[in-house]
Amino acid sequence: MSTSKRLISGTLASWAKILIIFLAQMALVPLYLTYWNVQIYGLWVAVQALLSVMSTLDLGHQNFIGYELFKFGHDEKRELALNLWSACVIAVILGCLQLLFIIIFNVTGILPRLLDLRSVHDIELIHEAGWALFWQGLAGVICVSIGGLLSRALSPYGYFARMAWWGVLYSIITITIPAIAVIFGANLLWAGFVAGCATIIYYIPFYFEIYRLYKKENIRLIRPSFKLGINNFIKSLILSLRGLLENARQQGARLLLVPLVGASGLAAFSTMRTGANVALQGLGTITNPLLPELMRFLKNRDQPRAEAAFATVWIVLIALIAPAVVILQVFIEPFFSTWTRGRIVFDPLLFAIFSQSILVFAVAQPAMAIMEGNNLLRPQLVISAITAIIVIGGIVLLVPVIGIKGGGIVLLIAEITATKGYRNVAKKWLNDNNLSWPQQSSNIAVTSVCISAIAMALMIWQPTFKWLILPVSLFFLYWNCYRYLKALPGPAVQQIKNIVSKLPILKKYLHSNT
Repeated sequence: MSTSKRLISGTLASWAKILIIFLAQMALVPLYLTYWNVQIYGLWVAVQALLSVMSTLDLGHQNFIGYELFKFGHDEKRELALNLWSACVIAVILGCLQLLFIIIFNVTGILPRLLDLRSVHDIELIHEAGWALFWQGLAGVICVSIGGLLSRALSPYGYFARMAWWGVLYSIITITIPAIAVIFGANLLWAGFVAGCATIIYYIPFYFEIYRLYKKENIRLIRPSFKLGINNFIKSLILSLRGLLENARQQGARLLLVPLVGASGLAAFSTMRTGANVALQGLGTITNPLLPELMRFLKNRDQPRAEAAFATVWIVLIALIAPAVVILQVFIEPFFSTWTRGRIVFDPLLFAIFSQSILVFAVAQPAMAIMEGNNLLRPQLVISAITAIIVIGGIVLLVPVIGIKGGGIVLLIAEITATKGYRNVAKKWLNDNNLSWPQQSSNIAVTSVCISAIAMALMIWQPTFKWLILPVSLFFLYWNCYRYLKALPGPAVQQIKNIVSKLPILKKYLHSNT
């Protein structure tokens, strides 16, 4: 399969996954709020956030090994297998440690403090939340810890797209099965148990697929080296710590909000941020399929193709995401009220702040890809530490004063700080490797973020004029898009055309007009 086809297939699979998650979020919030009250739903969100934080060590190890395996070619499969199976031993140990911590949380009474369940009448909810956490953690030990490594080992051989389509199936199974259980009366405990079972159900055929592909690519099971596994794990700790700090900026912020605003406040914060979370995942669907190709371009010092890879990300921001958030700001309020069944009040300012956080995150994607793909661990750790301090300190200071808006403001400040740091490190790395940062294209991408920020601020300040502000802002956004296309070098434009022309719908259209 060609590079373009791999990018298209991987991106389409990833966007299919995002669409499923988005539609599920649209359906599940009113569904959960129909069968559960706001407090129970907020606890379910908190349990998922806690699981995400606890898996940080395991995920950092998986990501580090995944990037390391890109270094091995088709003639170095023994080295790849040695690193892979040595990492699997460590993954099992990490999974068991995660499960042990969950048991400790339940036995020692730490969990009620984490989820703000300290009153006597919440004893039953403490029990349910603890078991929900346990069953999902157990499924992670059995499946996710090993499965994540096994799938990453196939990416260097061109199977990212296939694994992404399996991810689509995973989303369908793990989203729908717990929801069905809730419809039939499942409480927190049974919802967690069913969620764990759904994960195991998915991994049974997935492991058969992994076995088939490993046999095809001649990736054999060999005796692991515990010493190599430990050495790689120690190196991955920086990446894990960075992931933990990133979680403080993303999922961990939810846990920090629980004691400040309660479960109901957390539910409001999470539902308001649903669209932003979907967009965050959507951006990953662009950069993740691109990463193996970008690493090859950078390794070969191929400046035109590297710029084409950057352009693929930024054109999505400029032409699609920035206009979309401005349009959404106009239409979202009545839909949000219906979606949450009137139980959560819409806050236009908080929603706009979350939207801006996504645009800032999108600007940072090429720089993040350079840092992560080359395992530049120390600067990642420093940036994540700074932003985590901003988030934790900012939430403690602002949320008691201005409520959950303070959480949104702090997250936006952290994203801006991180983006500036990522770009500075990426520019230095490119210069050190005889490559250059596309400064003009980057500046135009930032301009789109600024235009959308001004438009949304004006809509909040003068809501009666939003129908006038909308077309004016869209005009300036697409004028900026035209500037961006004019500023791209010829090879980058041609590469984008090659990718777009191979999209199934456009390919059929172009063929019918030739």
